[in-house]
Amino acid sequence: MPKEQQVMGPLKGPHSSTSAPTTMINMPAEISMPDHVIWSTFNALFLNFCCLGFIAYAHSVKSRDRKMVGDVTGAKAYASTAKCLNICALVFSIIMIIVFIALYASKFSYGAF
Repeated sequence: MPKEQQVMGPLKGPHSSTSAPTTMINMPAEISMPDHVIWSTFNALFLNFCCLGFIAYAHSVKSRDRKMVGDVTGAKAYASTAKCLNICALVFSIIMIIVFIALYASKFSYGAF
């Protein structure tokens, strides 16, 4: 059996001399996959380079909705897209911050005000 499913043993009823049929219940495990909503919210509020944070947030919410419905494949696809968008937003924003700091520092190093 896959790891995602937990198996309950036979249900035991009152003790009697007659043989009762047993029942096996297969319960799927809780779907625990990240949807990156917190990361997307942070990027949308603080590091929103070319609206990538907002788009990542939309995909994160769609991933959470798919997970609640039970569509694991769709949830994984939206979560993967949100993760890629978050990485891009983070990297591009950090690069832009470094470029602005370098330009600001070079402006004062030449003495031009």
